Amino acid sequence: MAPEINLPGPVSLIDNTKGQLVVNPEALKILSAITQPVVVVAIVGLYRTGKSYLMNKLAGKKNGFSLGSTVRSHTKGIWMWCVPHPKKPEHTLVLLDTEGLGDIEKGDNENDSWIFALAVLLSSTFVYNSMGTINQQAMDQLHYVTELTDRIKANSSPGNNSVEDSADFVSFFPAFVWTLRDFTLELEVDGEPITADDYLELSLKLRQGTDKKSKSFNDPRLCIRKFFPNRKCFIFDWPAQKKYLARLEQLKEEELNPDFIEQVAEFCSYILSHSNVKTLSGGIPVNGPRLESLVLTYVNAISSGDLPCMENAVLALAQIENSAAVEKAIAHYEQQMGQKVQLPTETLQELLDLHRDSEREAIEVFMKNSFKDVDQTFQRKLGAQLEARQDDFCKQNSKASSDCCMALLQDIFGPLEEDVKQGTFSKPGGYRLFIQKQQELKKKYYQVPRKGIQAEEILQTYLKSKESMTDAILQTDQTLTEKEKEIEVEHAKAESAQASAKMVEEMQIKYQQMMEEKEKSYQEHVKQLTEKIERERAQLLEEQERTLTSKLQEQARLLKERCQGESTQLQNEIQKLQKTLEKKTKRYMSHKLKI
Repeated sequence: MAPEINLPGPVSLIDNTKGQLVVNPEALKILSAITQPVVVVAIVGLYRTGKSYLMNKLAGKKNGFSLGSTVRSHTKGIWMWCVPHPKKPEHTLVLLDTEGLGDIEKGDNENDSWIFALAVLLSSTFVYNSMGTINQQAMDQLHYVTELTDRIKANSSPGNNSVEDSADFVSFFPAFVWTLRDFTLELEVDGEPITADDYLELSLKLRQGTDKKSKSFNDPRLCIRKFFPNRKCFIFDWPAQKKYLARLEQLKEEELNPDFIEQVAEFCSYILSHSNVKTLSGGIPVNGPRLESLVLTYVNAISSGDLPCMENAVLALAQIENSAAVEKAIAHYEQQMGQKVQLPTETLQELLDLHRDSEREAIEVFMKNSFKDVDQTFQRKLGAQLEARQDDFCKQNSKASSDCCMALLQDIFGPLEEDVKQGTFSKPGGYRLFIQKQQELKKKYYQVPRKGIQAEEILQTYLKSKESMTDAILQTDQTLTEKEKEIEVEHAKAESAQASAKMVEEMQIKYQQMMEEKEKSYQEHVKQLTEKIERERAQLLEEQERTLTSKLQEQARLLKERCQGESTQLQNEIQKLQKTLEKKTKRYMSHKLKI
């Protein structure tokens, strides 16, 4: 279970100091510790419109984000509050309260536009808060949405123009919620009641015509419809009497407008139930460290005079996460091998089997923690490091076996060497006695278990080093004839050659095992990569299907409105023709009567 992050209050995430946006390191440190998926809700709007009050309610607190009570914008930059999600276990709710737009003290809208764009880029639900009704003034104040194509890039390709690029916005833009404060109109059309969502859609209807005035009217509406197909609207009555508004957060519930209390509860319930986890392209869920990386990448791009680019942000994040994924995989491999392997292993195959099991788990760890590994660059790095670790374990295994065998030989053959020094075998019949003793000790050596893969090689090397001693005993044995001595020498050579052939055969077997292990390792990488590609392809197709469905639904709405507009226009033309025909008929009849 991932640890919960529950901040006692908001902290500044992005400071706005003298027109410069600067990331707060302390906030990044908080994000880096959040391993759970994050649901990010950001709110923007004109200053002094009560944004912070709604965010405090989402956090389940009366106090937190500063409300202020003057005509000055109280929140500066972007503030963050991380709390356990009240409706989604094992998730963290990240609330972003932004600096009020349109503060006259700032003098220009440059920072407002960037804060608006950052709120869109970082959130999974984007709340736009405004006062009163949705009229042309409200739309004009939402001009920031028409500037998004000038503030954000979906792709880094230089050939993409803003129109082509903006077509991809919907795939990673958040859900859009418009909150209307101090709303006084009756929600009805032609005497029939409508919902707040119906009111929003009616307000987003386009005007027929291509003139400048129509374009100015339609542009913000088109952008909202195009970029935010998932839309919702909430209306709020006055929260209390005007004289109490300056201390809204201090008011008791009975001092608030009951309708307002109900409307706030409905808003909070919807946001907490329907806001999704922040995701990247391909449906990749965002956690604290990933959100941290996005914040840094976007703000650094703005500071350097560039446009925040979604593709670049994902690639930068992939570099960080894939490097970490390689480290996690290697750490898991070493932990597993450390627990399972007891050196020296009896055979090379035993070590390779343990390596393969640990390697498979390490690749699984990498696949789970990596994404967007372009050209499998990091997977190849992992493969190279795992191969190096395998080679290192093989060397350790060989050394452990060599050390074990040399110590064993010293224990077993040490007394024999001492007998040779004492002249025990320097007598008639001594050679055959020596060979018999040597064979007994070799048998004893072979019977000792877990000597490892160097057992035969170390034994033969030892015996070869003692050939001069054996030959001296042979030459001093008076009972053997010269012919018998020659036969013994040939027999010793044949035995040595046989042992050498056996060692060569073992080396060939080891080489074959190593080659087979490389092939199995390659196949394991391919198998897990293929499975991951299939999963990601399914996620991508699902995301593309959702995006396409949203686009088609929006196009259908536009077409329906256009047809309704044309139908209305046609009906008007028919009515004009009918009136004209009626007038002409009356004139004709009048003229006929006169005649």
